[in-house]
Amino acid sequence: MKKRIIILGLILVVGGMGFTLVKDKDLAIVKSLDIYCTLFRELNMFYVDDIDPEELVETSIVSMLKSLDPYTTYIPEKNMDDFNFQTTGEYGGIGSLIRRSGDYTMIAEPYEDFPAAKAGLKAGDILLEIDGKSTKGLEISDISELLKGEPGTELTLTIRRKGKEQPMTFTLKRKNITINNVPYYGMLNNHTGYIRLSNFTTNAGAEAEAALKNLKMNDSLESLVLDLRNNPGGLLIESVRVSNLFLDKGKEIVSTRGKVKQWHNTYKTSAKPVDNDIPLVILVNRASASAAEIVAGAMQDHDRAVIVGQRTFGKGLVQTTRQLKYNAQLKVTTAKYYIPSGRCIQALDYTNRNEDGSVGNVPDSLISSYKTRNGRTVYDGGGIRPDIKVEPESLSQITVRLYAANIIFDYATLYTLEHDSIGPPSAFELRDTTYAAFSEYVESRDFEFETASESALQELIETAKKEKYYDIGKEEFRALEKRLSHNNLKDLQTFRDEIQQLLEEEIASRYGYQKGRIKAQLQNDKQLDKALELTGKPGKINNILMGMEGTLAIGNRVD
Repeated sequence: MKKRIIILGLILVVGGMGFTLVKDKDLAIVKSLDIYCTLFRELNMFYVDDIDPEELVETSIVSMLKSLDPYTTYIPEKNMDDFNFQTTGEYGGIGSLIRRSGDYTMIAEPYEDFPAAKAGLKAGDILLEIDGKSTKGLEISDISELLKGEPGTELTLTIRRKGKEQPMTFTLKRKNITINNVPYYGMLNNHTGYIRLSNFTTNAGAEAEAALKNLKMNDSLESLVLDLRNNPGGLLIESVRVSNLFLDKGKEIVSTRGKVKQWHNTYKTSAKPVDNDIPLVILVNRASASAAEIVAGAMQDHDRAVIVGQRTFGKGLVQTTRQLKYNAQLKVTTAKYYIPSGRCIQALDYTNRNEDGSVGNVPDSLISSYKTRNGRTVYDGGGIRPDIKVEPESLSQITVRLYAANIIFDYATLYTLEHDSIGPPSAFELRDTTYAAFSEYVESRDFEFETASESALQELIETAKKEKYYDIGKEEFRALEKRLSHNNLKDLQTFRDEIQQLLEEEIASRYGYQKGRIKAQLQNDKQLDKALELTGKPGKINNILMGMEGTLAIGNRVD
């Protein structure tokens, strides 16, 4: 009896402690909100200038959420259209990409079979007016809002086109724009199929299934490459559906775990696969994120595919939208992804990122090993590490500058004025005379830039002058300055291969839209070449998946 009383007393004490903790937390919330409200009231009453209360509150909300993780965000009513597009891939508009061009905005790429393309708008067209309103000086976001609208509504665009003396006017009818998750699929050679999966918005699984079934109609199909490079992810359920195309029914794909038990779920394949035997290679890079990482990780853990490329982005957090007042929403992180081996995709340190946001260096002490179904060793620490690593190719400074200055884009616009067609985009190649003409065009644009080496040297010279060391090494500085000084014409020849590749892609897109660009990209793709090397050797993929061969790498570098 005495024992029961003691246990009961302990339960009451512990229960009371829990109540006190909850109560203390509630009090802290009330206190914090009270401080915030009084601070806001004092600011509004006494700050020297008038303040915009909505803007101030939104700024404080955004700053608060930034302290948590990169993906918990506030979505005001004005941004809901953009948010819905990210999840559904749909919006009402004319169907084109736009980009800045001086004081105006131009059509960067019209989408095939949508209003902009059907009306005759072309890449390079400068938007002068929208429904009679001048676009000069307007932000890209403002232009985008003017172009969007309810499907079926009309708008009038006044544009300026190279080669035309007078502005041109087009009347378009907005349409529900749906961006394909699978922009291209086809045969790479007589035996290898290819599917480019660019997003995981609504119907990604259905589109990938249709592509796979169409490829399987080719009796010579023996292997497949699934390209998930630059795929930012999307809907979790679509990653399960895509995985189900290659895995038997009942296979675990991903599980989610968070603080609230209602977010604990395990997602498994629910249907028969389209093909669970075809040798499969999946291409990934540092921009493959979220749902793309789930597919790559699940295929790796089930030893279903060889992953080729670079370590993926490392985004393994689940977001759920919560409705707020006045039609705003909170996209809040509620759980983490775990793939079949037990690994978490999320990078362990939010601050340990590369410039592009992908996983940076992770200390060995924070990395754990896991086993695939066949017993191969895999690791966590952020993202999916490829079975075969292919280092990304970095572009030269002149190539980056030519692209950023729209010179490659503008020359492609001029090229299309003089050429009615280019033949199949997959076989398109610039002639020497055309590249020479491009070089002359670059010179005519007074194109100048400073390389990183030149910039660093100038900083060193300035520092040396301040510290009075410059005169001592003046001759050496001048000699180094001369050696590092770049020459446009020389650089255009030195880095011709990469510059020409971008030119060919841009020109191919003018005739074949997005499909044309992709076909041109695949012609000089070392990562794809490595995939084809695998598919071209019978049994090679299976040997790797069975752990009978070590991972390979370009340049002997293996994660």
